Amino acid sequence: MVLSQVMVTGLVFPESPRWHDGRLWFSDMHGQRIMTAALDGSTQIVAELDDRPSGLGFLPGGIPLAVLMAHKQLVKILDSGLEIHADLTHIPCSYLNDMVVDRHGTAYVDCVFHRGPDDATDMGDCIAIVRAEGTVAIAGVGDLIGPNGLALSPDGGSLVVAEPRARRVSKFAITSNGRLDDRRTFAQGEAIQADGLCLDAEGAVWIGAIRSGRFLRVAEGGQVLETVNVGDKWAIACVLGGPDRRTLYMTTARVPGDPVGGLTGNLNQSLGFIEIATVGVPGAGTP
Repeated sequence: MVLSQVMVTGLVFPESPRWHDGRLWFSDMHGQRIMTAALDGSTQIVAELDDRPSGLGFLPGGIPLAVLMAHKQLVKILDSGLEIHADLTHIPCSYLNDMVVDRHGTAYVDCVFHRGPDDATDMGDCIAIVRAEGTVAIAGVGDLIGPNGLALSPDGGSLVVAEPRARRVSKFAITSNGRLDDRRTFAQGEAIQADGLCLDAEGAVWIGAIRSGRFLRVAEGGQVLETVNVGDKWAIACVLGGPDRRTLYMTTARVPGDPVGGLTGNLNQSLGFIEIATVGVPGAGTP
C-alpha cells in the first residue's frame, strides 16, 4: 500500500486536479472557486464564482478553461475576468461535470442528468465536444451512466471515462472528426466506483474510488495493482504531476454524515484536502 501525506488543508470539496506549468490547478467545487497550489503547498485563489466549477483544462497558449456546472458553460479564465468560451445550454442534461482538453484545445465535457443516489439507469447522458474556437457538438451519447472523470491517451486516440454509478471505467476510440466510437469496458466491479481518474505510462488508470476512502491503480481488465488509503475521507479525484509526473495528487474530503451530492446537496459542508503520494510509474496522457 502506498502512503500519502496531506499537502493542503482548508478547502471545501476539491475536484478536477490538473498539473500545469509547475503548479497544481484544481476546482474547489463546493467552495465555488478555482485555485492553484505550489510544490510547497502554498495556495492561490485564481477565480471566485457564482456557480460550482468542475472540470479544468488549458487551451493552446495556456489559457485556463473551466466548466460551470449549473450555468452549463465553459469559461476562459483571463486576467480581466471570465469570458464565455462555449454555451452548452442547448444540450439536454441537468448539469455539466468533468472535462479534459487535448493539446489542440478540443474539450470533452460530461453532460449529466440528475438521478437518485443508487440509480444506474441510462438516461441519455452524453459527452460533448467543444472545439478550440468554441463550437459544440455531441461526441458520444447512450450507454453512459453518469460520466465523470475523463482522460486522454498520450496519442490522443482514445478517451477513458469513469462511470461511478455503473461501477465501471469505459474506453472509447476517438475518430478523425473527434467523435467517440468502439466503446468497450476498461474495468468493472464493485470496487470500481471511480470519480476522477488519470492514466500512467503503463496504461493503467489511477481512480478515486470515492466512497471507499481509497485511490486505486487499476489495469485494463480490472486488476487492482496498488492502493492508497485516505481513511475516513472521500477519495475524489487524482492526477499524476510534479517535475517527473510521479507525484500522485489526490483530492479528498471529509463529508457530512448523510452526504447528498448534486447541485443542491450538502457537500458544501465538507472539509477538503489535497494529499500526495510518490508512485513508481509516471503519468501519461491528459490530464
